[in-house]
Amino acid sequence: MIDLHTHSLFSDGELIPAELVRRAKVKGYRAIAVTDHGDGSNIDFIVPRIARVARSLGVANGLEVICGIELTHVPPGDIAPLAAEARALGARIVIVHGETIAEPVAPGTNRAALEAGVDILAHPGLITGEEVALAASRGIYLEVTTRRGHSLTNGHVVKTARQHGAPLVMNTDTHGPQDLVSREQAVLIARGAGMTNDEIAVMFANAESLLKKAGDIP
Repeated sequence: MIDLHTHSLFSDGELIPAELVRRAKVKGYRAIAVTDHGDGSNIDFIVPRIARVARSLGVANGLEVICGIELTHVPPGDIAPLAAEARALGARIVIVHGETIAEPVAPGTNRAALEAGVDILAHPGLITGEEVALAASRGIYLEVTTRRGHSLTNGHVVKTARQHGAPLVMNTDTHGPQDLVSREQAVLIARGAGMTNDEIAVMFANAESLLKKAGDIP
């Protein structure tokens, strides 16, 4: 399992990074990104600390650990500059907390994230076809999520991505150890969202591609 969206105690997760990585390894993961919730008040605190331990935790546990950030409830106009700042601080994956129907995310967040060129738009809710087409044209990954609440619109995301050729990745949005899933569980969740076996295989390959891109960043 490659999971590119998880949280530690540096935001609202339950585990310190070392335990999160260890539990992921035991669950069968081979790569994980730690992407705590961030905005302009804390990214300079979170990102350097995750970046500092990512490689050593990966080596110790025998999996790849990527430093990332999830820009969360950030005003749409602030997303692009904060994404650039996060990358400068060492974030190798930049995610934006999309317009999930489970939370009062500001309208315009999905589009601002896509225009900013982030890596993943997480749980984008009832994303429009126009926005999905923009994601496709820019090679930005839309998230199919295993997390309760956010997963309610997985079927819509899959259907609209299929119509417009947008790439998908599956992540857990883990906040506690109970949220980590095996690859087998991920496949079942994807099928529940209406994905075919071929589409699921492509989605997992997308995670491989994004992981490689993140690993290639100096």
